[in-house]
Amino acid sequence: MIANNPIFIPGPTNIPERLRLAMAKAAWDHRSPAFGEIISPIAKGLQQIFGDPGAHVAFFTGSGTTGWQSVLVNLLAPGQRVLAVRNGMFSERWIALAQDLGLVVDIIEAPWGQGAPIAELGDALAQDSAHQIAAVLAVHNETSTGVRSDIAAIRQALDGTKHPALLCVDGVSSIASMPFKMQEWGVDAAVAGSQKGFMLPTGLAIVALSDKARALAAANKGPKGCLNLEILFTALTAGSFPFTPAVSLVSGLAESIEMLLEEGLPQVHARHRHIAQGVRAAVTAWGLEPVAHSPELFSDTVTAIRVPPGYSGNAVVEHARNRYAMNFGIGLGPDGDRVFRIGHLGYLSEAMVLSGLAVAEMTLHDLNFSLTLGAGVAAAQRHFSDKTEA
Repeated sequence: MIANNPIFIPGPTNIPERLRLAMAKAAWDHRSPAFGEIISPIAKGLQQIFGDPGAHVAFFTGSGTTGWQSVLVNLLAPGQRVLAVRNGMFSERWIALAQDLGLVVDIIEAPWGQGAPIAELGDALAQDSAHQIAAVLAVHNETSTGVRSDIAAIRQALDGTKHPALLCVDGVSSIASMPFKMQEWGVDAAVAGSQKGFMLPTGLAIVALSDKARALAAANKGPKGCLNLEILFTALTAGSFPFTPAVSLVSGLAESIEMLLEEGLPQVHARHRHIAQGVRAAVTAWGLEPVAHSPELFSDTVTAIRVPPGYSGNAVVEHARNRYAMNFGIGLGPDGDRVFRIGHLGYLSEAMVLSGLAVAEMTLHDLNFSLTLGAGVAAAQRHFSDKTEA
């Protein structure tokens, strides 16, 4: 079977030829002046993408989870309290990692499909008059549910209660695809990964800290191992790495940033929003509903779709893969088999998305979902078309 089809999982994402070629260069010395010359442009580009020209950025070998761990071990110490919302698989995993590292986690539960509950966060912060909570952990874009949380509102809750806790944000599936305003939102630590909006293979964690967070990291004398961000910041500022990086991925990151800035970040964000709206138009035409409870929560990078009773989300994913050589995302969490996900981030065009929607629609038709073949694709086409219908 010919299987060179776009991938529609929410990461890893499609890798453009330009980035494959950038990563396929002959091996080069990561301690050479030539390699050092690409580090400063990467850092400056990341500051633009994270939305803070003064952010302290580091990129190093690892996954987004490695980035989470680096934030926790650099900014916090075992026994300290943090406040976190659990509203999806990845918020749950960040909580579990924090607990494993010896942090005491105060958990605010929210239904899967909802964003971070701002009122409950504000109440918890207001009740902490002794300021024992050292950090708030938030997921900007919950990949398991296709839900975006309001990070600016969390900052307002912190400021409204005059609470000094750090605001630490998982932006793995949003940064480089959706607007992320680190400076404006008062984010102290943000985490991204190479395999999402940066359009690269998995393997680079990308972290940005505020001045306040970097000062705390430098003063923290706890064990950090190879995730010591202060050592990384110092080395990267000097145009080097303290240890061998994933050289090919760093080359790819330099080219990825160049691609994103050439397109223009507002245009990148608008393209993702436009494509997401087309996907949701198709979902509505199929008679299905997103997991996200309301439009203001909709993610621009992934749509989690609930299947009706008696149907299997996993069966949708398996049939699309086996019959049409197309990959969609499985459902995650306690209701995983009731959900499948369409990832729509990174290197994607309208034409690519229409091919994915056509396969998803044929799959649903094959599995006896109640729909009219062609309805979803037509709905997306109407959204994408330059011609406005009367």
